[in-house]
Amino acid sequence: MLSRYGPQNAPAGDVGTALMMVDSRLKGIHSGTAGGDAQQRELTQQFNASLSPEAIDDVLDGTCTLIYMFMTWLRQAHEEHDKDVIEYVVPNLVASMRMMPKSIRPEAIPTMAALVIAASTGLSPNLWRAQYGEWTEAEMTPLEATAFLLAEHINRITDDQDFATRLIAEALPSSNDF
Repeated sequence: MLSRYGPQNAPAGDVGTALMMVDSRLKGIHSGTAGGDAQQRELTQQFNASLSPEAIDDVLDGTCTLIYMFMTWLRQAHEEHDKDVIEYVVPNLVASMRMMPKSIRPEAIPTMAALVIAASTGLSPNLWRAQYGEWTEAEMTPLEATAFLLAEHINRITDDQDFATRLIAEALPSSNDF
């Protein structure tokens, strides 16, 4: 039975920009410049300030699409080994978020865990979240962190620092398809 919260009913959003943000964060962590240099931080702030409210919503939807795609891949990978993706991914995600108290307030963690569970069961994260109201400013950093942590989890599983980025980039339509 199809759910009204299924991914076919959700906007994909700006997946390319969301992926670029996650990939940039991954590369920063692995290069030891997680905070980035001053010039990189300034460029990021300028980029974020240049986004219209509609563009911000598109990146938000794109981030939710990334989470859905990451969880779909993780679910399939775990099912191949007769493992439950929720059992193996969610506790790791929650533990990682709990170690980030400056970026992620404790009250945001249950929402992000539920969002990931919804995605792992085939529901659209942004439609699932919408039933509880609008996104809040306090949820933006935890949402970005969720996408990042899932990408890093995939990269660790595959022992390939770029696997999660390639997974999504290869799934995106190329400009030649238009």
